[in-house]
Amino acid sequence: MTTDQKTHIASLTAVVVHLSGAIGMIASGYADWFVSMTPYNLLFMLALVIWTNEEDNRPFYIFLFLSAAVGIVTEMVGVNTALLFGTYQYGSTLGPGWLGVPFLIGVNWFLVVWSAAQCMLLLHSKLARTPLWATAIAEKWMGWSLVVDAALLATAFDWLLEPVAIKLGYWSWANGTIPFFNYVCWFGISCILLLVFRNLGFRRVNQFAVHLLIIQSLFFFALRIFYQP
Repeated sequence: MTTDQKTHIASLTAVVVHLSGAIGMIASGYADWFVSMTPYNLLFMLALVIWTNEEDNRPFYIFLFLSAAVGIVTEMVGVNTALLFGTYQYGSTLGPGWLGVPFLIGVNWFLVVWSAAQCMLLLHSKLARTPLWATAIAEKWMGWSLVVDAALLATAFDWLLEPVAIKLGYWSWANGTIPFFNYVCWFGISCILLLVFRNLGFRRVNQFAVHLLIIQSLFFFALRIFYQP
């Protein structure tokens, strides 16, 4: 099976899963059941990303496990000390964990940062084909853009997700207020992970990861507007 075929199958599957989830949460009367499927959805999307990955396995899995570990550890610091993100706590929706942090939050960190990086790789591959960007200065700029712009994209996704996550019981904030410091931390930690991503030398674009970020953004946008717990 070709990579394009895998991408088409994975993207169609992700559309069906997220569309079913959105309809189920908003209009079916079985919202609690659909919300309880969140951990399985995260693991399923991770499996699809792995299945559609074309990169050499060693750097890919290094980044997967590193970003998941960094995500979990920083969340543990945040939950238990409020030194990162702010004052918050996790609910039971995302499944079992340790020190107040569900293990699957590491999967979420990987998927968001990886997908944001793939979006920037795709954009840069388009720009690199134009004479305007075929210079050493442009190449250096794109190296930093991969870090900064992808981190901004990951942070924007978190901004979109936050109100929905509260509705779905993923986590809750002290006084019900999402602090700006949360987004500062998301941006900073994403930048660190994306520096690692850049230094690992990824070049091939995982088209499914790009599609997944779009699909999930539309999913959470719809829930942000229409879902009422």
